[in-house]
Amino acid sequence: MGGNNIIAASGGGGGAFNLLLLLAVPLVFYFLLIRPQSKRRKEQLQMQSSIEPGVRVMTTSGMYATVVSSDDDGLVLEIAPGVEARFVKQAIMNVVKDDEADDLEDDEDGDEDGTPADDSIDLSKDDVDLSKDGKDVAGETQADAESKPAAKAKASSSTEKPSA
Repeated sequence: MGGNNIIAASGGGGGAFNLLLLLAVPLVFYFLLIRPQSKRRKEQLQMQSSIEPGVRVMTTSGMYATVVSSDDDGLVLEIAPGVEARFVKQAIMNVVKDDEADDLEDDEDGDEDGTPADDSIDLSKDDVDLSKDGKDVAGETQADAESKPAAKAKASSSTEKPSA
């Protein structure tokens, strides 16, 4: 019974430390989380309220557009030549600077050497690109590649169990 009194007496100095920790945790949360978030929110609201026609913007969905008109609760954005859509101001993530807009237009126009970009891609599985030794990238000859589907069909039909 005497041992319990010794343990209780030695824990008396921890009360001030616990109180200090209890006060420090909310301060840390305020300075590391709440304050920067409210600052970012104020900057975002200021940016959204200062949008005017003719400005290039990016929406929260990642779509680039030009502001055609603005009113109290929304914006009309031109997302393609002749295509206009109405958005709320909160859908605008940021205003795109002119040099970023020029980079985007260059990427859309073509390659770096000035040739037009070819957006078509051949995805046919019939053509097997053979290297010099008659084998494709996986190391198979064309005959092996053609016979594989037939071999897989035979293997799957022989392993199937008849239903009861």
